[in-house]
Amino acid sequence: MSIEEVPVRADDGHVARLRLHRAGAGAPGLLWLPALGVPAGKYDAFGQALARLGVSCAVHEWRGNASSSLRARRGSDWGYRELLQRDLPASIAALEPGEWRFGGHSLGGQFAAMAAARRPEACRGLVLAATGVPDARTFSGRQRLGIALFARTLPVVTTLAGYYPGQRLRFAGREAGRLMRDWARTVRTGRYEDYGDGEPMDALLARLSLPALCLRFSDDWLVPEASLQALVAKLGGGEHRQECFDAARLGTTPDHFKWMRAPDAPAAEIARWIRLSP
Repeated sequence: MSIEEVPVRADDGHVARLRLHRAGAGAPGLLWLPALGVPAGKYDAFGQALARLGVSCAVHEWRGNASSSLRARRGSDWGYRELLQRDLPASIAALEPGEWRFGGHSLGGQFAAMAAARRPEACRGLVLAATGVPDARTFSGRQRLGIALFARTLPVVTTLAGYYPGQRLRFAGREAGRLMRDWARTVRTGRYEDYGDGEPMDALLARLSLPALCLRFSDDWLVPEASLQALVAKLGGGEHRQECFDAARLGTTPDHFKWMRAPDAPAAEIARWIRLSP
């Protein structure tokens, strides 16, 4: 199956390309949001697996990554507000008419839920993979201490550098400073703030009433089960189904990223859930 690239332009001039994996005319679709620092092209195997199962998949490109016309640097900065208010609306507007769910991996899953909370009329349901609220309190032991300290150093690092040098720090890639400060604030508080809608995102999420499929991977230390439960707890009504993949079910190490190399089982679960959804 071929992959189409659809140019998407935000209202501030930022340009990126949506990677579209078509399943055929009239097929349901999934708008997929990548993890932090992961280019859209890394989900080609996942998108193709969904398309073979009858679900079209459109993969968003984050500002600053791969096909994006911008790069994070001093003087070129953005945060959650720009992603939610500018880039995601542009990708949603580029989708063909039809029945679409929003989904995402890690940070992308959080943004899928936030995008749906802002545009519930455009979304039939959520698919949340290896994602949760990055609240330090949902971690335990050394991991809790480590993520809490990391979140407290990020404002200093990003202010001094003018951006976030993720490749040097071995977490994510080169990211915008304000983006990482927004992330760090949620680590410290467990809350999503007001990103330009006039009220905290937590309030919008609480009003969201959509079915959700939540996929966990048993060896994913980056998203403990409590982190996922914290995100589900922020959502309003609707059936929230949870599925866990271990090594036997996935066919490889069930951690935060390796499922992307063996996407057939998660794709099959997603396609089954979409077919059974009302």
